[in-house]
Amino acid sequence: MAVKVWRYPQRSEWEDIISRSTIDLSSLTQTVSEILESIRSEGDSALKRYERQFDGVDLNSFRVTPREMEEAAASVPDVLKEAISRAIENIRKFHASQAIDVRKVETTPGVWCWQKPVGIERVGIYVPGGTAPLFSTVLMLAIPARLAGCREVVMCTPPGRDGKIAPAILYAARETGVDRVFKLGGVQAIGAMAFGTESVPRVYKIFGPGNPFVMEAKQQMQIQGVAIDMPAGPSEVMVVADSGADVRFLAADFLSQAEHGADSQSILVTADKAIAEALPDEIERQASRLPRREWIDKSLVHSAVVLLDGEQEQLDFVNAYAPEHLIVHRADAETWAAGVVNAGSVFLGYYTPESAGDYASGTNHTLPTSGYARAYSGVNLDSFTRKITFQQISPEGLKNLGPVIETMAEAEWLDAHKEAVAIRLQTMKS
Repeated sequence: MAVKVWRYPQRSEWEDIISRSTIDLSSLTQTVSEILESIRSEGDSALKRYERQFDGVDLNSFRVTPREMEEAAASVPDVLKEAISRAIENIRKFHASQAIDVRKVETTPGVWCWQKPVGIERVGIYVPGGTAPLFSTVLMLAIPARLAGCREVVMCTPPGRDGKIAPAILYAARETGVDRVFKLGGVQAIGAMAFGTESVPRVYKIFGPGNPFVMEAKQQMQIQGVAIDMPAGPSEVMVVADSGADVRFLAADFLSQAEHGADSQSILVTADKAIAEALPDEIERQASRLPRREWIDKSLVHSAVVLLDGEQEQLDFVNAYAPEHLIVHRADAETWAAGVVNAGSVFLGYYTPESAGDYASGTNHTLPTSGYARAYSGVNLDSFTRKITFQQISPEGLKNLGPVIETMAEAEWLDAHKEAVAIRLQTMKS
């Protein structure tokens, strides 16, 4: 499947190039709504029905037992355990660095204000398990949840037709301190965590990627009062390359994103004609030996190579797209990327593949897609906290600030607000 090459497109054409793959959500929205309502009203009985219908498995119990956790751990190869351990160390180190110190600020003599981050008491994480066992998602969500001080971490992931969960997913859950794991996939998992059932506890915020049904369920639950990490769509990467870039690296980065799914998107931006012309053939050469070729071919239908002259024009194009992942294959990558204002996660230099961030460098791979990087951050330590503000005023402080409060309250015609200060000031005079 040849990747389309755009040669020096006008800005009026950019919207066509950077448009994401879309699906008709009208029937999906109604279906998701009906499933969620059934779970809200019927609880576990609805979960059992939908697990049979969608995951093809009859379950007497949804919760993974301690014995199942131990059996899974025993079956994970030592080399994978070591890799997971290294990844955990790096992810924990990076996210721990995001903690803020609590600082009291004296805004006026005798008036102190501060804020304190507090972990969300119970969070839910969803880990897809359909076409690939994404145990790395467990690491990316459970580790910052624990560092943030969340009291309970609940996890849902779909079982196979044998009623079992991929061993690596359960091992990652055990190693990162997930409290409870449930065999639930898709919309039913989101509904169970959002509403709570006889078996599954209700959570206050839901994290994790998923297919369009999962994402629709999360957004519907947000309307009903359950927080979510972010709106999201299919995964995507934008690659910027100078003449020094290795076309083999570029093709590999393209394909590592394309294999995520049929609706994933990869876009190369370069001023180098030789690279633009060579990349499609190199993509085909590498894709021919990959097992997920079917997904890749479908993804490449809406992927592209874009020839653009001028660094500013390339930078404007990147910021217009607002990519989930941005890989900068340039000798001056860090300097060039200083102008990037819309991106989820940026990978600098010839030797920084996006897959490093997906697994083990330390950054989080749960990122805004579909242009949401213009307004949303990726998951980080703050995602699992609320910040509560505190203030304390001494008698002297109220004398200093009180007249200001009284004047402002009076101007807004809120006499009781003014009186709350005045009555205190009056007692100080008596």
